[in-house]
Amino acid sequence: MGMTFLIPPPRLAGSFKMAKTFLPYTIDQQLLLPPDMRQWLPEGHLALFILDLVAALDLASFYQPYRQKDVRGRPAYEPRMMVALLLYAYCTGNPSSRRIERATYEDVAYRVLAGDQHPDHDTISDFRQQHLEALRGLFVQVLQVCQKAGLVKLGHVALDGTKMKADASKHKAMSYERMCKQEKKLHEEVESLLAQAQRTDFEEDERFGKGRRGDELPEELARRTTRLEKIKQAKAELEREARERAEQQARDARAKLAERERKEKETGKKMGGKPPKVPNPDEAVPKAKAQRNFTDSESRIMKDSATKSFVQGYNAQAAVDAASQIVVAAEVTQQTNDKKQLVPMLEKVREQTGRMPKKASADSGYFSEAAVTDERLAHVDLYVSPDRQKHGDTFEELVGSAPMDATVAEKMRHKLKTAEGRQEYGLRKQVVEPVFGQIKEARGLRRFSFRGLAKVRAEWDLLCLTHNLLKLFRAGYCPQPA
Repeated sequence: MGMTFLIPPPRLAGSFKMAKTFLPYTIDQQLLLPPDMRQWLPEGHLALFILDLVAALDLASFYQPYRQKDVRGRPAYEPRMMVALLLYAYCTGNPSSRRIERATYEDVAYRVLAGDQHPDHDTISDFRQQHLEALRGLFVQVLQVCQKAGLVKLGHVALDGTKMKADASKHKAMSYERMCKQEKKLHEEVESLLAQAQRTDFEEDERFGKGRRGDELPEELARRTTRLEKIKQAKAELEREARERAEQQARDARAKLAERERKEKETGKKMGGKPPKVPNPDEAVPKAKAQRNFTDSESRIMKDSATKSFVQGYNAQAAVDAASQIVVAAEVTQQTNDKKQLVPMLEKVREQTGRMPKKASADSGYFSEAAVTDERLAHVDLYVSPDRQKHGDTFEELVGSAPMDATVAEKMRHKLKTAEGRQEYGLRKQVVEPVFGQIKEARGLRRFSFRGLAKVRAEWDLLCLTHNLLKLFRAGYCPQPA
């Protein structure tokens, strides 16, 4: 006969009796969940906001490709659902397609956004790849919503750049000088291996007779020929860039010579100094230390000023409105510095918002005489330092205007030392740098998921539009369905 053991309830310290009652806890009980999946989340949840916002956006470009496809086969997932999933994933710093797939099972918010469907990671990745430009196009739509919500004032816009890591290791890069050496070495090794293969074929033909296929390369030879092909391609790209740079330098030099000749005719005097030399593009050679990465050939080695280290990456630009830290223009360049970005970035602000900002600030990396005197920025009050300023630098406060005969740089230095100048320039760090901190630190998005300049530009727009989306959400904006 079996024995029955009675397990007493846990003993409590002291002699008092248990008076507290508890709600039932039965995890294997089948529950009837609310029929409206929105009720699974608390009111005011980010996922619910994204559902409402996506319903208000124009998603025609996402649906267009499906109209041209054969209607046979398995139905595709609803683009509206896929867009909502991706926007929420980037907002929460979770861009991995595998993690998104897993979250549709494990995370209530993702499950609600997906309507209790579970697209696999390949489907999510393919959708993002196929519709990357359409996702990029949502930047302007979300920016217009921010304007409608009153978050964009364009009273002051601050510019800055940050180095974003590429989806490539800097250890996979090689300099032009080393490419030349490696190319020669690999040529010799390939020739040696081919000769060895020929000897082997001859010996086997002598021993076994002809008829051996021999159409597969030996593994060692295939590895070397593949690497040799990559080096040749990278060398050709560097040589093409060197020629294009020389052609531009030649055009600039010829323009300077023409201007020099014009002035000499006007004054009747020979100008001093050496005339500019016109380079020959056909003789252009890449610098010995010019590098190319074999994983993402369009990325560049750049110094990250925040960490003082070198990264394989891109220069991500942002123009940010001072009113609510909304990104009003975004761009990615291969340039290691920001010298040529002031005019294009402010022009992009005008294109995407409809007007130029009243004031704009940027650090010394953006300063050049040509940029701050450009006619396109004539109506923008610029605060761009000609000099790099160190933390803790102090200046004597100035009043009035700089002397009429002062240079462009001297006038800007004087302007930044006035009370208004110091205040406006001081806004720069408060406005734009926190945006990079929120993207890279708070959301953990420090590396691009795509390779190649075009795709990286699209992803940076996606990162910036989700930053704006979070600002809208925190401002309490209520989207209205289209």
